[in-house]
Amino acid sequence: MSSNTQGRRISQPWHVAILGTIAALPATVVINWLPNSEATAGGGVMIVGSMIAGGIAAKRSVEPSAAGLRAGFLGGVVAVSGFILTEAMAVAWTLNTIVLFLIAAGMLLCFSPVFGLIFARIGGWAANTVGGFGADQAS
Repeated sequence: MSSNTQGRRISQPWHVAILGTIAALPATVVINWLPNSEATAGGGVMIVGSMIAGGIAAKRSVEPSAAGLRAGFLGGVVAVSGFILTEAMAVAWTLNTIVLFLIAAGMLLCFSPVFGLIFARIGGWAANTVGGFGADQAS
């Protein structure tokens, strides 16, 4: 019996976004060690992870904007889950609180890909311009 793995394969933009998300978590921990830094894991994935994903995407000939949208969405998911795991246990959940949380989480999940897009374009630009990955340089 042969299994068809072609339908289960992750697309390149998602693969790059997941790599950026995983790489951003240690970077966020390092940034959080700085004095007066209050970096969160979700914010770190949205900003640093999207920049890393944009740089990787530019190197792999993947559209940095597509990878950034996905990395930003993953950052929003990390932010919402981080809130649920840490702060939500201490909140008295009434109907009004639940509705407000669902609206806020929905807005965060809608706006986080925009931040991911912006920072992935910056990361892609940096990889192409500063790193010299995209342009052929004369020897």
